[in-house]
Amino acid sequence: MKLNQLLAAGLAATLLTVGNAQSATEVLDQVVAIVDDDIVMASELRERIAAVNESIATRGIQAPPEDQLIRETLDRLIFENIQLQKGQRVGVRISDAQLNSAMQRIAAQNRMTLDQFRQALEQQGQSYGAMREQVRREMIIQRVQGGNVNQRIQITDQEVDNFLATEEGQKMAQPEYHIVHALLAIPPDASAAEVASAEAHVEKLAKRIRNGESFEGVVSSSTGQYAFSGGDLGWRKLDDLPSLFSDVAPGLAAGQTADPIRSDSGYHLIYMAEKRGGEQVVAQTEARHILIKSSEIMTDEQARELVVELRARAESGEDFGELAREYSEDIGSAAEGGELGWTSPGQMVPEFDKAMAATAVDQISEPVKTQFGWHIIQVEGRRQQDMTSEAIRAQAMNYLHDRKYQEELDAWLRQIRDEAFVDIK
Repeated sequence: MKLNQLLAAGLAATLLTVGNAQSATEVLDQVVAIVDDDIVMASELRERIAAVNESIATRGIQAPPEDQLIRETLDRLIFENIQLQKGQRVGVRISDAQLNSAMQRIAAQNRMTLDQFRQALEQQGQSYGAMREQVRREMIIQRVQGGNVNQRIQITDQEVDNFLATEEGQKMAQPEYHIVHALLAIPPDASAAEVASAEAHVEKLAKRIRNGESFEGVVSSSTGQYAFSGGDLGWRKLDDLPSLFSDVAPGLAAGQTADPIRSDSGYHLIYMAEKRGGEQVVAQTEARHILIKSSEIMTDEQARELVVELRARAESGEDFGELAREYSEDIGSAAEGGELGWTSPGQMVPEFDKAMAATAVDQISEPVKTQFGWHIIQVEGRRQQDMTSEAIRAQAMNYLHDRKYQEELDAWLRQIRDEAFVDIK
């Protein structure tokens, strides 16, 4: 018998022994593996195998042989254990607020409120607390993987250039269109009068849409002989659109409906629900700021009073940059007189963005509080900046990163498994 088979047979016997609560000598639990400074218990392995079997049954797929299932499940538990220990050593923590948000997202994905999700689990005989703890474990593992794998991935400018020169890269750089389509079919043998009537009807509907009525509402109101077919095409690149749509899509703004189009099939109405990619012109702001933080020796109110005083001094003629060098607690900008350079919407935290947007050029904002402390912001300029090239390169960079991530993750997992002390009982 091979080593793997012996291992699986031994584990199966262990699980059977542990599960036999009526034996003469009752064994409550048993260690099945030692992993560095921790252990994997038979009860933990048994629970995970039960969950895997339940998932297999739900998906209606063929279950692997029992020895393979035991071996692979134990391997997953060992990998998880190694990563959780790494997370513990470097202080990775998931707060209750972060965990609550994660559970709410899971409930929302199942189209339930959190209370409904908890009740559904309990009705299925599952523990909400156990699932919550498993989600916490998975979040820790994701952070450990991201922190270790991302630093192994390096994307050079040359790699981005090479990718964008490929057919795949050029297609990725194309804009995407979210189109909704409606077709009023016309039979091949329709008379001239019937065609004219259909055309007049479609033109009337198009006018209603242009006057502000919703595309979906107008199209769905047309019934009987003038009922439409078609629907949502989803997101498509230009090359993936039928020629009928690709001819008009680039000229349509989001929320706009094209003039009715005649084809051999009938009359078409084309609505541009959304667009993304393509030319991206961004309104940027040039600004500098002063940050004052509350501390053990300065209350939040005292910090606010100080920025009020500094704002008054700057408006009275003192140099804002010099005040920033002397008082600002933003390590990244204080030495540069508070300079932040040109920033795009969403680059700063929302409160800062909002205050900066509401401040005129050459003016200083009212004190604004963010998670970092109290700020005053001096707006130095505004411009419209074409960020198309930067956006395309960032998209390519993310694509190449994602493509390398799984490869590097697999290599890192093999490395930590080789480095770990693992003793399977």
